[in-house]
Amino acid sequence: MAYVYLLITCAGICLFAYILHKRLSPLLRAAPDPRLDRIGERIGKVVQIWLGQWRQPRYLLAGVIHIFIFAGFIILGLRSLQLILMGFWQGASLPGLEGSTGAIYNLIKDYAATWVFVACIVAAVRRGVFRPARYQVPPSLGKDHLGEALLVLGLICALVVSESLFEASLQNAAARSGAAAFAPPLTLLWAGRLILGGLGLPALQAVNSLSYFVHEMVFFSFLCFLPLGKHFHVLTSLFNVFFMRLDRGKVKPVRHGVAEDQLDDLPEFGVSKLEDFTWKHILDFYTCADCGRCSDRCPANRVKRPLSPRFLTIKARDRVYANYPLWGKAVGAEQELVGGIYSEDEVWSCTTCGACEQECPLGIEYIDKIVDLRRGLVDQGRVPQSLQKPLGALEKRGNPWGKSQRNRADWAKELAEEFAVTIAGPKQPVETLYFVGSVSSYDERMQRIAQATARVLRYAGVEFGVLGKAESDGGHEVRRFGEESLFLALRDANTEAILNSGASRIVTADPHDYNALKNDYRGIPPVMHLSQVLSQELERGGLALEQGPYAGKTVVYHDPCYLGRHNGLYDEPRHVIDAIPGIRRVEMEGNCRDRSFCCGGGGLALFYEPEEEQRIGVVRVGMAKEAGAQVIVTACPFCLANIEDALKIAGLDQELEVLDLMELVEQHLPVARRAAA
Repeated sequence: MAYVYLLITCAGICLFAYILHKRLSPLLRAAPDPRLDRIGERIGKVVQIWLGQWRQPRYLLAGVIHIFIFAGFIILGLRSLQLILMGFWQGASLPGLEGSTGAIYNLIKDYAATWVFVACIVAAVRRGVFRPARYQVPPSLGKDHLGEALLVLGLICALVVSESLFEASLQNAAARSGAAAFAPPLTLLWAGRLILGGLGLPALQAVNSLSYFVHEMVFFSFLCFLPLGKHFHVLTSLFNVFFMRLDRGKVKPVRHGVAEDQLDDLPEFGVSKLEDFTWKHILDFYTCADCGRCSDRCPANRVKRPLSPRFLTIKARDRVYANYPLWGKAVGAEQELVGGIYSEDEVWSCTTCGACEQECPLGIEYIDKIVDLRRGLVDQGRVPQSLQKPLGALEKRGNPWGKSQRNRADWAKELAEEFAVTIAGPKQPVETLYFVGSVSSYDERMQRIAQATARVLRYAGVEFGVLGKAESDGGHEVRRFGEESLFLALRDANTEAILNSGASRIVTADPHDYNALKNDYRGIPPVMHLSQVLSQELERGGLALEQGPYAGKTVVYHDPCYLGRHNGLYDEPRHVIDAIPGIRRVEMEGNCRDRSFCCGGGGLALFYEPEEEQRIGVVRVGMAKEAGAQVIVTACPFCLANIEDALKIAGLDQELEVLDLMELVEQHLPVARRAAA
């Protein structure tokens, strides 16, 4: 039999090596992506997200089931390796699993086999009978993976049952010869001992050999099957988590290793074909577990826009498998991605809110892929009609409305009777620079945020200035639209103006500008969101808030995506709201903080609206109403604009009010109350 076991092992290893070689081919041909920095932090992510399964319980039942299967898989994997070695010489063991340590491991292993078996049964019933909606696959988007999932669960059950029968046959044979044998109760091993209890030694030997043969056949069949479908993540997830993006809010460069002043030398921008993706992105495609969590939390998918992050990945994985088949010729290798497997509306529907990445338990990235696909479309001149005018205006006038830069500080004229807003520059340096942003500079409604910000900073004793006509659009949306060259021009113009202001810090009330200045710019002073500034002023006593017009009101705070999920600022705005006497703050439970639901797309929604069954903002205000709120407070002018529109569309503008955090604070300043009196 040893020759049979040797043949199974060698055949299994050779076939697996061949399949793995084929699967690695596209990674070797893909674009570069340096991911070997901050090794300690990456190891920490592996321990937390991969080994600790940190994100799994966000979907409680599915998460707990997966944790049990994963933990058992790790424990029983050692036993499978041990059994392979035993096929070559009797009594073989892995280093460290001898003596008392081995006895403890065997006990844990026996219980692990049991809980894995039970968890697989529960998972199979849940998958096959009580299927959550996120597992459903529309026929137009691909094939259902239910059969594959049930097959894998069946293979796992076959592994643990065969191993338990192998162990039980050995223990029963030992008992026949008078040796002590231990089978812990309520385990598969205990059940195996009972089932095999009446068999004689020849029968036990037959069971032992058969169960070993079955285990080895299933093990190597399972191993070679994993790279063929969605369960490839069993092998790739550790590496995908290790190489995951560590910094939120950033967008990858056009091409790693190419300096900005060399971008014009590139034959093309962005992604148009499969090999334009980086090797990490193709590893993402392999690693997708098809759990549907990304799409379940995606606001675009929620309102039936033509985008599902789940299928964005699955369709690309299917393309990789078609372009790099295990045997035979490639299918559609030269076909473009957008217009081939993706539609243009699919690519432009993304709000870049980051909910998909926050939810993924395996570190899969989506925003960089979307931005790269957009770069490819922009490079080919395939820009939606509604975006062409604002992008052209940004290039000529520095703002998407095409208004004169001389009017950027017009919002400050209303403050002239109270105080003068300093226009910072080489002749008038300031310590704190307030970066106003385009929407708060030009939109009549959003100018009230700029005015409120100026009053609050003035009251708190913060000496500040603005750039006025020297300020251009921050370029946040421009870069995420895929217009990299335009973004670089805006960034460079703003950087020069910021440095000329002499400021030692920058503050802004716009999370999009905050994210751009903090993560996309370089060589400028530190940047803070106004919620951070106010929270600090409250702590040190530089800001005092009193009971005002919103006393007795129930307030809910909406977390802007680029303040919360992308930059981790959750507590500061809440601290400011809670400092206002008489206000009762509630949460949109299950849809707040890092699970906040996007307002509808930030700057993108102002210019581009894809087909959808319902406005994303309408869904969001419904959540606020369900929470029992009377007032929605946000800390982003784009969120304010989208939520105000959504309240009107939903017919809730008489029941709910929305205002910016800076407006709320302004109305509760003691000086404001005295002025009103």
